[in-house]
Amino acid sequence: MSIVTESSVKVPDSILDPGLCLTLRPMRYPVFFEMFKDGIRNTWTVEEVDFSTDLADLRAKLTPAERHLIQRLVAFFATGDSIVSNNLVLNLYRHINSPEARLYLSRQLFEEAVHVQFYLTLLDNYIPDPAARAEAFAAVENIPSIAKKAQFCMKWMDSIQQLDTLKTEEERRQFLLNLICFAGCIEGLFFFAAFAYVYFLRSKGLLHGLATGTNWVFRDESCHLEFAFEVVKTVRTQHPHLFDKTMEEQVIAMLKEAVDCEAQFAEDLLSGGVAGLSLKDMREYLQYVADARLQRLGISAVFGSKNPFPFMDLQDVQELTNFFERRVSAYQVAVQGEVTFHDEF
Repeated sequence: MSIVTESSVKVPDSILDPGLCLTLRPMRYPVFFEMFKDGIRNTWTVEEVDFSTDLADLRAKLTPAERHLIQRLVAFFATGDSIVSNNLVLNLYRHINSPEARLYLSRQLFEEAVHVQFYLTLLDNYIPDPAARAEAFAAVENIPSIAKKAQFCMKWMDSIQQLDTLKTEEERRQFLLNLICFAGCIEGLFFFAAFAYVYFLRSKGLLHGLATGTNWVFRDESCHLEFAFEVVKTVRTQHPHLFDKTMEEQVIAMLKEAVDCEAQFAEDLLSGGVAGLSLKDMREYLQYVADARLQRLGISAVFGSKNPFPFMDLQDVQELTNFFERRVSAYQVAVQGEVTFHDEF
C-alpha cells in the first residue's frame, strides 16, 4: 500500500488549469486563505440594521425627486447581487482551480446572500405598496435604465457559460474578461456609484439605516474587489502573454461601456432634479472610479477625471473603523485590526 505524502501530491501548474484541486497542504495560494479568514471575521447580519428613522425620513424629509432616486436605487439593488451570485456559482468557482480561492468564493457567496437579504428588507420597508414592490423586483424587465445594466452583466456572464474547462488561451482570456467585468465594472463601478447616492443622502442627515448597512456592504465589496484582482494578478504572473494589447483594449472598451450604462441610470435617478447632485458630476465620478479600476489592473487611466464628491473621500472612516472595535453588543462577530482604504474609492 502506497502512502500519499504532501510532497508527492500533484497540484495544477496554473490556477486556471482544468480539474478539481483539493490539496490545501502544501498551500500554494495562502493569500486567498487569509482573505477567507478575514471574511469570517467580517460577519454582520441584516437584523442589526435599524431602519426606524429611515421610514420617518421617507415620509417627511425626502423630496419627491429624492424618493424617486431611492426607489430606483433599491430596485437595482434587488437584482444586482443576485446576478453576481449566479456568476460566482456558474462561472468563477468552476474555473478558479485553487482550494484556498474556492474557500473564499464560498464565503463571498454567503456575503452576497446577506446583501440580497439586506436589499429585500429595504424593499419591504421602503416600498410598502405591493404593486410598486412587484415592479421593483421586476426592474430588469420594466425599467430601461436597469435593464441596460442587466444586459451588460449577462453579456459577460453568457460569454463563458458554456465553457466546462478552459482549454485554450482564448478561453482563458474570455474568463479573465468575465472576472474583470464583474469585479471592475459591476461590483467596482455599478455598486460604487450606488454607494455614492447613499452617502450623498447621508451627508444631508438622511436614511441612517440605509447608510449603516451600506457601510458594511461597502466593506464586503471592497474585499471582493481585492480577491478578484489578486486572482488576475496570479494569472498574469503565470500567463503573462495573455495580457497583450488586444486584452488591454478590450478592458478599456468594457469600462467605457460600463460608464455609459451607469450614466444612463444616473439620468433616470436624477430625472426629477436632486439638489446637490448633477449628471455632470456623476459622470465625472464614474470616470474617476473607472480610471482607478484600470490603474489597479496596470492599465493607464483613460479619462483623467477627479473625484467631485467630498463626501466620498473618507466614507465615514469613524463608522467603518468602529466596525473593528465593536463587541457582541453591536455585532455577532468582533473583529480586530484596522480598516484601510484605497484612494480610488
